[in-house]
Amino acid sequence: MAHYAIGDLQGCYTELTKLLQLIDFNHGTDTLWLVGDIVNRGTHSLECLQFCMQHESSVQIVLGNHDLHLLAVSYGFGKLKRRDTLMPILQHSELPKMRDWLRHQPLLRHTDTHVLVHAGILPEWNVNQAIDLSKEVQAALRENPQHYFANMYGNQPDRWSPDLQGDERLRLITNVFTRMRVLTQNQALDHDFKQEYADIPPTHFAWFDAPHRAHLSHKIVFGHWSALGYRNEKNVLALDTGALWGGQLTAVDLASEKIFQIQSESKADWRE
Repeated sequence: MAHYAIGDLQGCYTELTKLLQLIDFNHGTDTLWLVGDIVNRGTHSLECLQFCMQHESSVQIVLGNHDLHLLAVSYGFGKLKRRDTLMPILQHSELPKMRDWLRHQPLLRHTDTHVLVHAGILPEWNVNQAIDLSKEVQAALRENPQHYFANMYGNQPDRWSPDLQGDERLRLITNVFTRMRVLTQNQALDHDFKQEYADIPPTHFAWFDAPHRAHLSHKIVFGHWSALGYRNEKNVLALDTGALWGGQLTAVDLASEKIFQIQSESKADWRE
């Protein structure tokens, strides 16, 4: 029995199938964590979503920003972008079923040793606090998705305060878990930075480089930042290795930390 984690799929179903064959994944005994962004930009978003639904007893996901974007558009909020590949889902006869399944997925999963999120956890949040905050968003998604998605988009507020309330509080929590890469020196989220680690300006730092992080009790497994690539240090495990952009799709055995990779079928250069 093995427990694996795999980086951002974003519709790369062919690579997923090959990677599962490489690790000899067994749905009867093994379990799999997916770091979110199951859909969008790749050519087989529908197949990736159907795979997760079909195997939910062995495959667990957290929501990423592209998954939330799909949900928002399906509820009539947000706009499709030029490179989105969501129409096969949006036009599918079982869209309501897929939408309901997806909106019931969490922003965070955890074991005694690992935490799975899409983008990261604020340095000042301990694991228990992060779990509780993720549940606030999860409740909003389940109880009133129309109101949640009507107010989800936006970059403000960009700094955490326990005094935040209502839609602003939910928006900040969502942005931390699904969009965060770097912070400014005054702990504000910078949503514009998407470059490589070496390009972080001196006025900023990666969220996992913050001193005295409160969640060091667990290893944080995340994706989202394809230009960061694979990283296993500082009690974090970064798994987005650019499968969508000509890189690799990466799996890790969470017990042994052995990595497995399948080269992307995309001809794009993920560094451009």
